Amino acid sequence: MSFESLGLAPALVRALAERNYTAPTPIQAEAIPLILAGHDLLGGAQTGTGKTAAFVLPLLQRLAAMGQRKDNRPRALILVPTRELAVQVHDSIRAYSKFQRVQTAVVYGGAGMQPQVDALRRGVDILVATPGRLIDHLERRSADLSGVEVLVLDEADRMLDMGFLPAIKRVLAKVPSKRQTLLFSATFEDGLRKLAMEFMRDPQQIQIAARNAVATTVAHRVHPVDAHRKRDLLIEILSKRWQEQILVFGKTKHGCNRLAEQLVKSGISAVAIHGNKSQSQRLRALADFKSGDARVLVATDVAARGLDIPLLPVVINFDLPMVAEDYIHRIGRTGRAGATGEAISLVSAEEGLLLRAIIRLLKVELEMADYEGYAPSKTIRLGNESPGTGRPSGERPPQRNQRRPHVGAPRHAHAGPKKHGGPDQGGQRRRSEGRG
Repeated sequence: MSFESLGLAPALVRALAERNYTAPTPIQAEAIPLILAGHDLLGGAQTGTGKTAAFVLPLLQRLAAMGQRKDNRPRALILVPTRELAVQVHDSIRAYSKFQRVQTAVVYGGAGMQPQVDALRRGVDILVATPGRLIDHLERRSADLSGVEVLVLDEADRMLDMGFLPAIKRVLAKVPSKRQTLLFSATFEDGLRKLAMEFMRDPQQIQIAARNAVATTVAHRVHPVDAHRKRDLLIEILSKRWQEQILVFGKTKHGCNRLAEQLVKSGISAVAIHGNKSQSQRLRALADFKSGDARVLVATDVAARGLDIPLLPVVINFDLPMVAEDYIHRIGRTGRAGATGEAISLVSAEEGLLLRAIIRLLKVELEMADYEGYAPSKTIRLGNESPGTGRPSGERPPQRNQRRPHVGAPRHAHAGPKKHGGPDQGGQRRRSEGRG
């Protein structure tokens, strides 16, 4: 299948060809014809499936068919949960519209209001916005949504998790009822599905990946280690993989800052990104990481969905996430577009229940192995151990430096061959990580 066969215009196909995108991903192959036909759409897709291009490409084609804009009001609105995702989507629009005349603007919190106001006054075809900052513009009357013909809610489940439901409802009240609505989400909980039915018209539904699915090209590995030795083990791993860019996830903002500083003191170039950083600081840190000036990016879960880092080879969980689903969003940064990837977790005995929840969610086998020289003093308890042993019933104590048995379901996520895919193979649970 080609992009031409989906009905995309030559200008879009040419822009895709310049980026070496020749074949659509599954979400693009299913969504693009439905959107071009004018249907409302519920799209279920995980991070890294190419969903941004799945709605941006047909949106650009529809705008071209509408002709020139008659006034300054945006004709399309794309709502996203985070600043990073807003920038990523905006960049994708600019890349795919290279051979079209399309005016775009992006508004998000943490940046100055006046440049955004000026851009809106000049007039835009497509507005990309986070809910919080868009509400600020509506209250100032610097944004007029009465001309919106296409509304896109990207990562809708995340927006609800972050507490943006009231803001979303306020935005819905400002856009015309006669419009096309596209909603994309990794999961469709009952609350989200009920909300969608309230403001969508007979939506078509597509589900590309099974709920909470992970890429089969990602190899999962767990290194049990005492909590106070995690930092030393991380430095050991990073020192041996000095040629690779690596994303490290921590639990807290302060902890990520401290860890990045400690890595730098150890001679490893690292930067931190989290909700307490200003937007300029976050963009600078991300730019340094992408350019290679910083080899390690230490991040809280604010970065799990909003980062666009192609073909990242390794993700390391310095701390396990408190919510099992966030493990999926974290490792969605690797093993993309058919490339192989690794998800390494440094797990202390105190995190046993968190690890158990991840295993149950993934339904895949996780390799558990002591790292030489860092065998823990306590065995990780997963909740099914025989009394007093800290190990599953019938399991013998592992010898020093001996590989521990696999845990989880009897299927292993083997890495597959690297292959080329479609465009945009990239793409917060806690509101404290920064208002949109």
